[in-house]
Amino acid sequence: MNDINTKCLEIFPRWLESLGEDVRTLQTARAGEVTRAARQTLTGGINYTFKSLDLVPDGIDDIGYLDDAFVIRMASRKACMQGIDALPEEIKAKLGRMSEDTGVVKELFGDELFVRFEKYTDALADGSARGRTVEEILDNPEISSEFANEVTEFIQTYSSPGFTQDEKNIIKLKAFMEARLPK
Repeated sequence: MNDINTKCLEIFPRWLESLGEDVRTLQTARAGEVTRAARQTLTGGINYTFKSLDLVPDGIDDIGYLDDAFVIRMASRKACMQGIDALPEEIKAKLGRMSEDTGVVKELFGDELFVRFEKYTDALADGSARGRTVEEILDNPEISSEFANEVTEFIQTYSSPGFTQDEKNIIKLKAFMEARLPK
C-alpha cells in the first residue's frame, strides 16, 4: 500500500465523522459577513449534499459521503480566497483547516483528476439541487429559509457511515471520480 492510501485510510473516517459539523461551519460562514462570491461558493458546496445524483451515490458503503466531504473542503478553500475576513476567528480557522485538507485530495487524485474535480466544484456555485439554484437560495428569502431548514435537518440527522480501512475503498472512490468527473 502506498503512503497516500495509508494516509487517506486514517483521515477519511474523521472527515466522515465531522461532515455534519463541517456543513454547519459552511452554513454559519455563508450567513456571516462574506463576499457574495464566497456566499455563492459556500451555498453551492452545501447544496451539493442535497444532490440526488452526485459523484459517488450516498448509499455506497464506506465511500458514499466522501465526495460530499471533499466538496465541502473545496468550497472552504475557494471561499477563503473570495473574502471571509470579517468572519469570527473560530469560523475562519475551521474553514482554513478544511481548505488545507484539499492537499490530501490533490495528493490522492493527482494533478489531472484534481483539476477536473476543482472545475466541477467551482461550477457548483452556479448549480442547483432539489429544484433550486444557488442564485435562488441567495436571492429569494422563502427559498433561503427553506434551504436553511433543510441544512439544519441534515446536520441533526446525519450519522457517519462506517468506513472500513480497506485499500479497496480508495480504489473504488478513485474509480467513481475518474468515471463521473467531466473531462
